Amino acid sequence: MKNKRVIITARGGKVKITEIRAKRIKGNNRLKGIAAITIDECFVIHELRIIDGKNGLFVAMPSRRMPNGEYKDVAHPINTETRSMIEQEVLEAFNALPELEEDETEENEEKNEEATEDTNE
Repeated sequence: MKNKRVIITARGGKVKITEIRAKRIKGNNRLKGIAAITIDECFVIHELRIIDGKNGLFVAMPSRRMPNGEYKDVAHPINTETRSMIEQEVLEAFNALPELEEDETEENEEKNEEATEDTNE
């Protein structure tokens, strides 16, 4: 039996981010933080990365490394409006976090390395 594909298009309103959990990661690389968002109190997306880019901070979606070495998003908005809304709210929550103390640096660098290894596998 062949696999059948069913496409259901949602009608109606927009999604709402109902919770944002963010944390700073201190280190000498471009990764500045990690976040998770809850959408409409029923769907969670983990491993949003807050990256320091050429034009300032931006939010990278969760991704995985493909066999050819490229990275592909495993969850992402399908339109610019939603991507902008997610990025704005995540960066707002991230910027509200207190700066890390120096003694937190080593612990977070180790966690950062572990998270990067997990993300890149």
